[in-house]
Amino acid sequence: MKPRILIADDEEPARSGLASLLSTWGYDVEVAVDGKDALDRAAEFQPSVVIADMVMPGMDGLALLKPLVEALPNVVVIFLTGHATVESAVAAMKDGAYDYLTKPVEPKRLRVLLEKAVDRVTVLREVTLLRRQLKESRGFGALLGTSPAMQEVYHFIELASASSAPVLITGETGTGKELVARTIHEMSARAKGPFVAVNCSAIPETLLESELFGHEKGAFTGALERRAGYFELAAAGTIFLDEITEMSPGLQAKYLRVLQDGVIRRLGGKGELSVDVRVVAATNRDAAQAVQDKTLREDLYYRINVLNISLPPLRRRLEDLELLVDAFIVEFNEKYKRQVKSVDNAILARLREHGWPGNVRELRNIIERAMVGSAGDLITPESLPFASSPTTKPAATDAVILPLGTTLEQGERELIQRTLESVKNNKTRAAAILGTTPKTLHNKARRWRCEAAETAAS
Repeated sequence: MKPRILIADDEEPARSGLASLLSTWGYDVEVAVDGKDALDRAAEFQPSVVIADMVMPGMDGLALLKPLVEALPNVVVIFLTGHATVESAVAAMKDGAYDYLTKPVEPKRLRVLLEKAVDRVTVLREVTLLRRQLKESRGFGALLGTSPAMQEVYHFIELASASSAPVLITGETGTGKELVARTIHEMSARAKGPFVAVNCSAIPETLLESELFGHEKGAFTGALERRAGYFELAAAGTIFLDEITEMSPGLQAKYLRVLQDGVIRRLGGKGELSVDVRVVAATNRDAAQAVQDKTLREDLYYRINVLNISLPPLRRRLEDLELLVDAFIVEFNEKYKRQVKSVDNAILARLREHGWPGNVRELRNIIERAMVGSAGDLITPESLPFASSPTTKPAATDAVILPLGTTLEQGERELIQRTLESVKNNKTRAAAILGTTPKTLHNKARRWRCEAAETAAS
């Protein structure tokens, strides 16, 4: 289907001229003479994008915005404005408008803006579908888990996918940081572009700059030709930099320049190149502590920590264990042409007792090895590559351990989250444990979500 565009303008020449232009670009166009007319036609036409004049008799653009978004939550609104009302258009963007164009409209800029707007509508619809999928199924995209800890992760993935802000993913080794980054990319407006993953700890320091930014011929011994770096290869897409704290401070400064100015300089090059890349970084260390330890630049930390997604270790989401085991059995049945049905209860008990220092990656590896080593259609305890004992349990799963440098607000949030997880998200029980009220917990959770949404939109 052609993307549907509704044009609302009280000036007939402007309205018909714009409609004719958009039709030649392949859009399905409908017109309205004012805000009230636009609201009525939108209900039937169901447009993806509404282009509305800010100043119209009766219901103007600002008055139209709220009821329009309430009726069509995924609609994208672009305002047309004269120079005298630019300030009002900017204010409207804070209330949910996508963007604005000043009159007379420049066709080239309008076309680019419309293409981005239509992409945004597609993303919003996919997010809505995934949100519904989340309620009906067992995960979010390629991620699995229904625990409260994972629900929180899914919420922040939604925010990140609808924004172009830098993202910092933190979590222990094996918790799935790259999978989260890839999910953000696939749900974003950049999904059609490349996803380039770089493990900074796996590339020697002497080669990392060349790998990231590219090099010119003759830049160093062995540089026999010009080579594009990962940032260039990720153009119009997303670059995922894993283990960001493994970069040297000097290289971190160059990375910061890319984030701030959107430009790179190839090794040995004289000129700068503009790059259009969405950056997602990750580390298995505590980022605030890394700043204290001087392994992460403070200015870079604040620049990449616009949206932070903290992945829970497997030992804090054991309610997802059986779901993950079943998924890995399906995966390896297909890989090895097996017919393994499940695991026995003794196996699940032993898996729950294990400390999981390698998290989901370790679980996946253990299930694979167990399936390779088992002969029948049921995995037995004898197939497990480890023997569980009390010493394999984490030392203090019921303790909240906070690194130095944690703020009071961060500490409070972690304590509340861990307590909710321990009582399966029962706010009444959690409030009793914490000595507060369920309403207080609800208000704090709502405030955190609002702050995250405001950060994503800024």
